[in-house]
Parts: sequence; C-alpha cells; structure tokens
Amino acid sequence: MVASRTKVIDPSSLANLSEVLTQHVHFNWAISFTEKRIYGHVLLDLITLVPNVSTVVLDTSYLNLQGVSLNGQSLEYTVAERHLSLGSALTIALPETLVNTGTKFQLRVDYSTTDKCTAVQYLEPEQTVGKKHPYLFSQCQAIHARAFAPLQDSPSVKLTYAASVTSPLPVVMSARLLSTVDNNDGTKTYSFNQATTIPSYLIAIAAGNLAGREIGPRSTVWCEPEVVEQAAWEFDDTERFIATGESLLTPYEWGRYDLLVLPPSFPYGGMENPCLTFVTPTLLAGDKSAVDVIAHEIAHSWMGNLVTTSNWEHFWLNEGWTVFIERKIAARLHGEAERQFSSIIGWKALKESVELFGEDSPATVLKPDLSSGIDPDDYFSSVPYEKGFNLLYHIEKTVGGPAIFEPYMKAHVKNFASKSITTEDWLAHIRNYMETNHGKEVLDRLNTIDFDTWINQPGMPPVDPKFDTSLADACYNLATRWDNARTKEDLSDFSSDDIKNFTPTQKIVFLERLTDCEPLPHNLLVKMDELYEMSPIRNADIRFRWEQLCVMASFEKIYPSVVEFITEQGRMKFVRPLYRYLYTAKNGADLAQQTFLKHKHFYHPIAAQLIAKDINLKL
Repeated sequence: MVASRTKVIDPSSLANLSEVLTQHVHFNWAISFTEKRIYGHVLLDLITLVPNVSTVVLDTSYLNLQGVSLNGQSLEYTVAERHLSLGSALTIALPETLVNTGTKFQLRVDYSTTDKCTAVQYLEPEQTVGKKHPYLFSQCQAIHARAFAPLQDSPSVKLTYAASVTSPLPVVMSARLLSTVDNNDGTKTYSFNQATTIPSYLIAIAAGNLAGREIGPRSTVWCEPEVVEQAAWEFDDTERFIATGESLLTPYEWGRYDLLVLPPSFPYGGMENPCLTFVTPTLLAGDKSAVDVIAHEIAHSWMGNLVTTSNWEHFWLNEGWTVFIERKIAARLHGEAERQFSSIIGWKALKESVELFGEDSPATVLKPDLSSGIDPDDYFSSVPYEKGFNLLYHIEKTVGGPAIFEPYMKAHVKNFASKSITTEDWLAHIRNYMETNHGKEVLDRLNTIDFDTWINQPGMPPVDPKFDTSLADACYNLATRWDNARTKEDLSDFSSDDIKNFTPTQKIVFLERLTDCEPLPHNLLVKMDELYEMSPIRNADIRFRWEQLCVMASFEKIYPSVVEFITEQGRMKFVRPLYRYLYTAKNGADLAQQTFLKHKHFYHPIAAQLIAKDINLKL
C-alpha cells in the first residue's frame, strides 16, 4: 500500500498525496440557508506514507479558514495564491516531524464555505417545485469537493466518511442515515456514515423540503412532495436494474440504492453518489421513456464508485466502463438490438463532441494530458463515455464475444474493487486475464488491437464499430425522405403514420440523422411539426433534438420555445448545445447572451461557467 502510494500523480490536485493519505473524514456542519453558507469543521484521519513528514498539504477552493489544530494545539498554516483551475493549496506545518512511515494522526480544520463555492448550489424557494422552501445540493465531480471542505481532493484517495449536519430542513447524503435529533430550535441534526471507501468527489449532500417513497426492497425515491408520486411511478423498475447489474458483475455492495430527484437546475442527467443517486427531473417524462439513465447510474456502483479512476486523465475507466455495463443491462432487459440502437446514438454524440473540439484536439484523446493544470470540467464531453465504450465493445468482439468478455468483466471488478487505477493498470490486467484464462490464442487476438491509437491519439476511434442498424433503418429512411424533399412542392406522401410505431428512441435517432444534413427549409419544418406534433412532446431528449434541428436552420419561430426549455431546466446535455446553436443562428447571438445573463443564477455554478465560455461571455 505504502509503496504504491509513493507513485501517485494527480495533476488536478495540489495535495501532497505521496506523503500522507486520508483514511477517514468526519464533517460537523451547520447549514445556513439565509447566509448561503455551511459552517463547521472537518476532522481528517491521516497516515504517513513516507518517513519524515513535516507538512500536510490539502486542496481548498474559496474557503473561509478559521483555524487548524492537532490534539487541541493550534497549528500554523498558509494558503497559497489561487491557481486558476485547481484552487488554493493549504499547507499545514506539523508541530514536529513524523519520523516513521505509518504514523496516524488527526487534524481539525475549522472553516465555512463562501459565496464563491462551486460545489453547492442554493436555490430560492421560487426555484423549487413547491416554491415555499429554499434548497441546496452539491455536485463535487470533478474537483469541487475542495470548495466545501479542505481535503485531499483526488480520486486516488479512497476514504470512509461520517457527518453530523444541523439544518432547518431535511438532509440526505451519499451515506447511510444513522439518527436524527430534534434540537428544539427549529433545526434537527442528522448523522450519517459511509462505511465503504469512496473518493472525495462522491461526497454529496442535499437539503430541502424532501419526501420519500419506497420503490423497492433497498430503494427509496426522494424529492419535493409535489412530485414524489410521479417519481415513484417513473422509477419503480429500479430493483430490476440493480439485480441485472448484480447478475453481470458482483453483489451490490452499498446496502441502499436511493434516488434523489433534484430541482430543475441540476446540471447532469444523473450523479452516481453512493447510496443516493442524484437525477435530473427531465427524466420524469410521464412514460418511463427516459429511465434508462438509472441503469447508467446503477452501473457506476461498480464502475467508478467501487473501481475508481486514479485521476481525471483516466476518467474513461469510470464512464466508458459504465456505458458498457449500462448497455449490457439494456440488452438483458430489452434484447441485443436495443443495445446496438443505444450504441448508435452514442456514436452520434461522440461525433458531435469530436466536431465541437476539433478532430485533432487533445480533448478528444481517451486519456488526455491534464498536466498543465487544465480544469477537467473543460474537457467534459461524451469522449470518455463513448470512445471508452467503443474500445471495450471492440475488445469484446475481438477476443471472442460475450462468452469470453462477460466473465472478464466480473474479474475486473473483483481485482480492482476499492482501488483507484490507471489505464496502464487496466491494460496489464486484461492481458494477464486473457492469457491466464484463455491462452496465447486469445491474447494474440487482443494484441492485434492498436491500443496506442485508441488511448493516446485524438479524434474518432480507429475502427468502425459496424453496429446493427435494424432498429435504426426506419429512422434513417424517413430522414432521407425528408432530406430529399427540399425542392418538392407536394408533400402529400408524408403523413402522421410515418412515425406511428416509432419508440421515443427512434424519434430521437430520426431527428439526429437530420441534424447531420444541411439545414432543412422552413416549410419542411412547419410540415413536419404539423404531421408529427414535435413541439408538444415533453420527452426532453426528443424536444432537444427537435429544437436543435430548428435552430440549426435559423427557424426563428422556435426561438421562444428554445428559451423556455433552456431556462426551465439546467441539464448541460441540453442547455449547452442549445445555447451554442442559438448563439450561431441568425438573430440568435444577442438572444443567447441576454437569456443567459438574465437566468445565470438559475444554473449550477459549474454549468454557468461552461455556458458563458460557450457563448463568449466572461463571468
């Protein structure tokens, strides 16, 4: 353990990771909704990894530090000048040099968060569904945990944590609730414990007017009371997803799998916080057409939460693997054709990311170089998800299909459970596994893959995946008919029957296909909406693709609907592209900028920073 830790390198952390290791953290917090602050202290249980340790360096970002102590003795500390992306290093001088490797000690840091905290968003009552109570929620991935606590903010550090949180409103965390104590002053203190080691980015908290409904033997859905019944109905298949994941991998380790449906400004589809997945309310489509996102977050219980990337350069090990398992779950529940169809959608998303960054951009490398202090959020895209998935998919086909690859998936989890790993660790293990279990023939097949190009070169994958298009062909054919109708005056051969039997996913693929074509004439968009009734559809993925198609054609009649969509929810998958398309559309630039400036406080701080960059604004 000690020897391996001395080699830890995390370009996204300022902490002295190779000298000391955090084993456990205890938070003692009090939430003030009026001041929009968290006050309190953190206790860090540390152990030395090398001899002669005289300082501890922690990651911080915009914290108001009040004191550091060891066994009640105040310690001297300094806060470095802020790094643009990585925050400020907190260097703590120990009262005496710790001579021996393996020395355990506990530091206490008293502090509060500030109004610049990027890890927590505070919502006014009017920003919630019920509009009566304030709300807060955290989002620590990738490097924002340092904005609500001084710690070693690196996925290479896996720790347990406990918390005591005093709040006037109910609190949930990515841990098991142990007790609730009424303080007789309008507040309660909630005590939590997370006994399985996790990286700091999975520490999560939310507080607000919350209600819960049981949806399975180990699952409760939490949300505002106004939507709890709808959410309970939408997510009642959660246990099927968990059980399918267990059948593919190993037993579920976290005890509970609860869901928290957040207010609309949550910037992601979901966040896989252990014991309490955060999800966007855009999944509440009313027809369960968007709930497969839950399969993705459940897959993270193994890929990311249990087996974790060592730093953000290897992020694909979290997300590529998770997409792969998510689609395996879909295949078990809905058939292999559904996995292939989902993979086609993912390939389209990957192409769009590569086109956005540029095919030679370092942001399109599966294992990007972050050593120059690049903010991992700046490289956030579908690349680690879909390029990573496609590498694993290609390996599965190359070595001999699921019969060989699926037992390897379990071996991967068992071998690396509770560890943080690099791409090199993964590659060495898969080669050893294939040779040990299947001999030289399968190892030789594996070695025909150009891993250097896959992992270290920019752009699209070097291999055409040749997905089965059986479910997509009808979508492609219909898109081709519309694309060929540009000069036609008679559109009578189109009818509402064209999409009568389409699933929601097929509608998405049909619209996606058209976004690859030249922008459609406005009369075709009007006719399409008349026949297919696209504008009233509430499925967020369909609405996004429909509005994208229209904005790409500078169809100004859609602009009010676009503005409505990007200001009623803050999911970056939807709002960032639509802002970009609106910004480049005819008469759209000013509208995009003014809309954002008017609503920037609605968005999560992470989303707001990225949207501003997308449309050339400085915050």
